[in-house]
Amino acid sequence: MTPATLTPSSDPRPLWPDDAGSAAPPDAGGPDRPVRRPRHRPLALLLVASAILGGASTAGVLAAAGLTGGGSSTTTTVLQRAGGAAASSNALDAQAVYAGASAGVVDITVHSRVAAAPATPFGGAQPQSQTTASGTGFVVDGQGHIVTAAHVVDGATSVTVKFQDGTSRRAKVLGQDDATDVAVIAVDPAGLTLHPLALGSSASVSVGAPVAAIGDPFGYERSLSTGIVSGVDRTVQAPNGFTVAHAIQTDAAMNPGNSGGPVLDANGKVVGIADQIATDGSADQSSGVGFAVPIDLVKSSLKTLEAGGKVRHAYLGVATGDASSAAAGATVSGVTSGGPADDAGLRTGDVVTGLGSVDVADSNDLVAAVAAHRPGDQVQLTVKRGSETRQLTVTLGTQPAQPTAGGG
Repeated sequence: MTPATLTPSSDPRPLWPDDAGSAAPPDAGGPDRPVRRPRHRPLALLLVASAILGGASTAGVLAAAGLTGGGSSTTTTVLQRAGGAAASSNALDAQAVYAGASAGVVDITVHSRVAAAPATPFGGAQPQSQTTASGTGFVVDGQGHIVTAAHVVDGATSVTVKFQDGTSRRAKVLGQDDATDVAVIAVDPAGLTLHPLALGSSASVSVGAPVAAIGDPFGYERSLSTGIVSGVDRTVQAPNGFTVAHAIQTDAAMNPGNSGGPVLDANGKVVGIADQIATDGSADQSSGVGFAVPIDLVKSSLKTLEAGGKVRHAYLGVATGDASSAAAGATVSGVTSGGPADDAGLRTGDVVTGLGSVDVADSNDLVAAVAAHRPGDQVQLTVKRGSETRQLTVTLGTQPAQPTAGGG
């Protein structure tokens, strides 16, 4: 299995939305209460089992930025295009970025139903209940399309979007891709003055570059945080159990409620979608290690999601771990029976050192290399088997809804 990108004590957690339905009143507390409490309770944890994505698997506890309250549904902040923030390429003018982008960021409130729980020896069946949660998103065009994280609107029975001027509109979920944790929702644009955010390029993002995140941490609407890109080409676990490649790591503060909100570069362009934070399993708040879904993944699937279509991803059908000692490559720990890798003759114990023209130094490289292709592409795998190096031809398949036993 592919090892997590973090140390064992720091597992990435999705930034799930805040649970508005079970929040305490803002003024709750005694007269000696020192600080005003946010309108949402602390972030709830969601334990995610081992998963295999694009030929790799990761396990960890995910904490969605935007979820407060145990077991509630999530809401996110929608991303919108920035309106022309002025900044140099080497420094971030936080005031200018916020002035240009904040009007394109929206608050999202999601209602969903929790399935009835069956009766147990310790009690009767629990009836179906409705939950309310909130998160972030951003506008991407003048037609009312809004981008957010898929986990924000997953299972929603109704979605409401609130704009900076206080206007609220019901939104419809047009499409979502659980493999990259991206969703597109839409509102009727009639009578609205929309401020779409400009989409940048995540491929051009480098470590040390300044970035800003805008969202609703703990329910505080359109909060700004700034930081730098701490790492690139990370892999994080998607809601469907597969792996998202090329994730951006940042120390810009992200907390419950930030999910689905934009991560912007110094020019006010969206380079990622706030998605997960790393925690030690005991505190569901910013640790300075956050992850964003790269905007290039979003751009490649945007039209499909707007049309309500299903995004298809390439699939190899293996579970891997990094090669031992100083050897480079991804060691195959499992092969899905009847999958593309199995059909090509790949075996457990093989070490993949190349896919097409791309060198594979570790499991993350293999995940990214597979993700760069489309279902049906025929590629050459360079494989070490014992003392031999072999070339195997594999026809990539279509990623299933969930990982299967043996490989992803």
